[in-house]
Amino acid sequence: MTTPAQDAPLVFPSVAFRPVRLSVICLALTGVTTIVAGLLGHPLFGAFFGVGLGLGLINALLVRRAVFSITADDHPLKKKMALNSATRVLAISVIGLVIAYIFRPLGLGVLLGLAFFQVLLVLSTSLPVLKKLRAGTADDVDGPASAFNDGLAPKD
Repeated sequence: MTTPAQDAPLVFPSVAFRPVRLSVICLALTGVTTIVAGLLGHPLFGAFFGVGLGLGLINALLVRRAVFSITADDHPLKKKMALNSATRVLAISVIGLVIAYIFRPLGLGVLLGLAFFQVLLVLSTSLPVLKKLRAGTADDVDGPASAFNDGLAPKD
């Protein structure tokens, strides 16, 4: 007999998530974007871009918190994580869209910042894992950058 997907146990692989490093990258990107946008006559676009990056970072930190709390249960369910994810993404999206609408057209930088953060997050978490897999240390993928660490562990 098989278990329905919504009742199946929830399993998360270890991920190389480094929020401190991402924060520094987001601050640097916000500065560069604000300077470039300022040179083009629209410095607020860069600020809104930074707000979008910040919302993305908050979302990623909330994901980490949700994973810790849900997987701490004896029998974590996918349904619980899915509901948490849907609620969180809806809230972040509404905040981004409201800012974009109120401060249009420059407020669209928030949406661009949110989208760019997702690309940055995927690259910053997948590249270290791929690097270790290519080096042939697949068993040590979680190493010091294990499951959503705080980025303070020493780098290999």
